Amino acid sequence: MLGMGMTLKAEDFTKVFKSPKIIIIGVSLQFLIMPAWSALLAWVLALTPQLAVGLILVACCPGGTASNVVVFLAKARVALSVSLTLCSTFVAVLLTPWLTFFYAGHYVPIDPWSLLKSILMIVLIPLSLGTSLNYFFPKITSRVAVFSPMVSVVFILLIVGYILAAKRNTIFEHGWTLLLATGLLHLGGFFFGYFAVRFLGHEKKECQTVSIEVGMQNSGLGTALASKHFPTMPMAPAPCAMSAILHCLIGSLLASKWSRSNPEVADEGEVVTVQKIQ
Repeated sequence: MLGMGMTLKAEDFTKVFKSPKIIIIGVSLQFLIMPAWSALLAWVLALTPQLAVGLILVACCPGGTASNVVVFLAKARVALSVSLTLCSTFVAVLLTPWLTFFYAGHYVPIDPWSLLKSILMIVLIPLSLGTSLNYFFPKITSRVAVFSPMVSVVFILLIVGYILAAKRNTIFEHGWTLLLATGLLHLGGFFFGYFAVRFLGHEKKECQTVSIEVGMQNSGLGTALASKHFPTMPMAPAPCAMSAILHCLIGSLLASKWSRSNPEVADEGEVVTVQKIQ
């Protein structure tokens, strides 16, 4: 989150107001589709409470920053992707705790206020700090931003790798169920995100962008929250860790397919955003 904040500028916030309709649609779909879909999957697949809570938790998280890279690879709307990630991240501070409480509260007692405090510490404070640093010390942050995305990726990989390694035996016991549940979660997110926006009459690139944003979650945040708030449920972080692998894999495959039919990025404001992501 700190690394993300250091790449944000004032224009990233003002872009939100240039296309408010699609932003509202995209963020709404993020928090309407994924939590409800995860709860349905948990019920249909008869997941254990631990797996169900982990799946629902990661589904209630905002879009991940990896989605911006996947949108760039798909040659879709990069500036829109950044705006959607930014807005969903801020909205998640309030929605993630209460959606998790609503959909997963019958599996295990959940304290939404405790989740809210953790998200403030993990998301809002470092994101705001990074944005402030970029505003007051742009020369320093521009140098740091060259390698900060890679550092962020490495840390997420270490978190995911640690979870998968530490719980490898229990993951193997539930391997196919875990794989099926998280795979269907993200496939549903990509599918419903695309066709919901298509149904509302938006053009193809916007549908692709929203599809990627809805289908890709902030799995690192989900893993951190699951590890801290459900210590008696050792398998709860596993769906979050598996999610980090599967959503990148599915998103990359879609990006490869869509990039063949999309023209090169040439929309107004996209070039600057692409350069920042690169």
